[in-house]
Amino acid sequence: MIRFFVERPVLANVIALIVMLLGAVALINLPIAQYPPITPPTVQVVARFPGASAATLINRVALPIETQVNGVENALYMQSTNTNDGTYTLTITFAVGTDVDKAQVLVQNRVQAATAQLPQAVQQQGVTVRKRSTAILQLYTLESPDPRYDSLFLSNYAVINLRDALARLPGVGDVTVFGTGQYSMRVWLDPRKLSQRNLSAADVMQAIQSQSKDVSEGQLGSEPNAGGQAFQLTVTMQGALSTPYEFDNIIIKADPNDGGHFVRIRDVGHTELGSSSYGQFFNLDGKPAAGIAIYQLPEANALQVGNAVKATMARLAKDMPKGISYQLPFDTTTFVRQSVIDVYKTLFEAALLVLAVILLFLQNWRAMLVPATTIPVTIIGTFGAIYLLGFSINLLTLFAIVLAIGIVVDDAIVVVEGITQHIEQGKTPKQAAIDAMHELLGPIVGITLVLISVFLPSAFLGGVTGQMYRQFALVVVATTVISAINAVTLKPVQSVRWLRHARPGKPNVVYRVFDKGYARVESVYVRVVSWFVQRCGLALMIALVLGAASAFLLTRVPTSFIPLEDQGYMLIAAQLADAASLERTREASRQIEKRIGAIPGVSHVVSIGGISPLDNNASLANSALIYVTLDDWSARGKGEDLRSLYMRMNSELAKLPDIRSLVIVPPPIQGLGNSGGVQMQVMLTDGTQNYRRLQDTTDTLIASVAKRPELQRVFSPFRAAVPTVELTLDRAKAESLQVPVGNVLGRRRVSPSARRHSPFADSQQQRAYGRTRHLHRRASRRRPGGGDAV
Repeated sequence: MIRFFVERPVLANVIALIVMLLGAVALINLPIAQYPPITPPTVQVVARFPGASAATLINRVALPIETQVNGVENALYMQSTNTNDGTYTLTITFAVGTDVDKAQVLVQNRVQAATAQLPQAVQQQGVTVRKRSTAILQLYTLESPDPRYDSLFLSNYAVINLRDALARLPGVGDVTVFGTGQYSMRVWLDPRKLSQRNLSAADVMQAIQSQSKDVSEGQLGSEPNAGGQAFQLTVTMQGALSTPYEFDNIIIKADPNDGGHFVRIRDVGHTELGSSSYGQFFNLDGKPAAGIAIYQLPEANALQVGNAVKATMARLAKDMPKGISYQLPFDTTTFVRQSVIDVYKTLFEAALLVLAVILLFLQNWRAMLVPATTIPVTIIGTFGAIYLLGFSINLLTLFAIVLAIGIVVDDAIVVVEGITQHIEQGKTPKQAAIDAMHELLGPIVGITLVLISVFLPSAFLGGVTGQMYRQFALVVVATTVISAINAVTLKPVQSVRWLRHARPGKPNVVYRVFDKGYARVESVYVRVVSWFVQRCGLALMIALVLGAASAFLLTRVPTSFIPLEDQGYMLIAAQLADAASLERTREASRQIEKRIGAIPGVSHVVSIGGISPLDNNASLANSALIYVTLDDWSARGKGEDLRSLYMRMNSELAKLPDIRSLVIVPPPIQGLGNSGGVQMQVMLTDGTQNYRRLQDTTDTLIASVAKRPELQRVFSPFRAAVPTVELTLDRAKAESLQVPVGNVLGRRRVSPSARRHSPFADSQQQRAYGRTRHLHRRASRRRPGGGDAV
């Protein structure tokens, strides 16, 4: 085989060119990511029960769904969140490597089996099952200095004009709009005026549902008919109402004793176009705005999705009204892109260093060309192997290539040294190559098998760790195999072509200085080795002591999965006292925004009020999630590194004692937790709902764990003693007073909170956007933003 390739140099070069060509084509088409898909895939189930409390959701919604979903194939665990705004969220986490599409279908089938057991209101709202990433990829903001375009307008503009276009992009799993809410017709009722006219909120609800609804009018002259019809006309009629004026004129009651006097909604209340919910706010650098969160699909490529969304937003921005602009204050793809660029730079520097070392030792530029050409052939060819293995260009595969640079030139150097030795014996380059390769073929194959045996076993590890090491190990193995093939086929041919008998002469000054220094090091090394050879027992004892010391120190060095990195942003979880209002949370966020935004190195501060990142992003009025994006790494000065900024933020937040805040450094791998550190779940397994007992156990555990010196900031967001208002109904007394219990429960539900009714369509928006809004009825003493209710 050796003579075959030496005598056919064209074939050897063609093989190398084909390997490079395949690798170059693969390099163009390979996806780019920070890490391989090592996060466990998740499927999310969302249901809404308007007006229901968290306790009601647990019994009426969570229990039927989770009973069916429990035990779904390949599921590791599931976690659900029930909030007092009637939202139920269940996240099912599957084993790494599970087909997320199949998992979604399995969960969908089980949820469908539980649908019949859910309350009618939940079925009307619908139960959604979707696959999604657990971390935000990008967060765009809409803002405007024009007071006409408030946060409500901006949120609805994003929903109507942007969300659907972005959700259609390949790789986008979900698009969530943050802000005040969506437009809704709100009917404000005055309980005193209702009582004076002997009316109830249920009467208003019934009137709205009966007088504002779409109807199918049919056609005139359609078949079958009596014949002789010249035209067939479609009948149209206004059914659903669309303006506050039309809703104000809805007739609730006609009094026959008063000349048929009508009682309309305007007589007992007031209608206005407002928001469907006031339970959330969104600020950018202290100013009201709207946010558009982009979530990628679990198997999608982050950079490709991010670039597609950027291009789409730039196109959609051309149609935005004058005075509305968008920004991208939060973009996780920036760190991914910069990380990959840095590794490419390291790859280039490593290649130059290897070539410099080879030139210094061989001191022959012709000899250096042989191992130098190994690097492009092997490295570019490796990208073809990455493509065939179904991997991506990520930090792990690039790290493997960087490590392999030093390995791939070893075979070439051995070949050059062997052939040079035979040439110095007076042989022709061709014969020297044949004789040398007969001697070196066995060692090359042996070295290759040794390297494969070292790296290959780690590819069979399981779990998240195995998923990480698999790509790293297989890429090193592929690079080693390509290098061995290249050393056996191309390197002998190149040696015949380029190597010549050494010319007598004095080396240049660089080589002379290097040789002089190397000779001194070699002399010292020889003396040390000779000394130890004469004292084998001492040498063995020193080796054992060093081995024992290494084992001891290995148990003392701190360990971690992946070290924290400066990803260009941090998060702040802010929380006020239990049951604090959203207004207090908004004011607390302003204080945080002012202090954090003034820190050098901070670029933007994005606040989302009304959600708690420590409670699986549940809706809580006393909580806020704040994204702090940092300046570009190259623009930061001294004292603006991650640790310094982290300490400075904690120092500033400590000056706000009424706000419990936590600065969170994002996890190295998106989707593996909310932050660095360890997360545990305390479960109540006795079958009861004794949350006080669960709280006591959690507090005891935290107090015990917090005493350990290696841990800090041990906490739990669980709170079982949140203040609530409990109403006790004397059912017997109600019935004795001829007040049906059902009527009492229905009116109690209406009075303190909003209730959703039939949809309506704004005539102008309907023509422009094809959107249907919803009607909310509320009895309250105050309107949002102040002012008495009518």
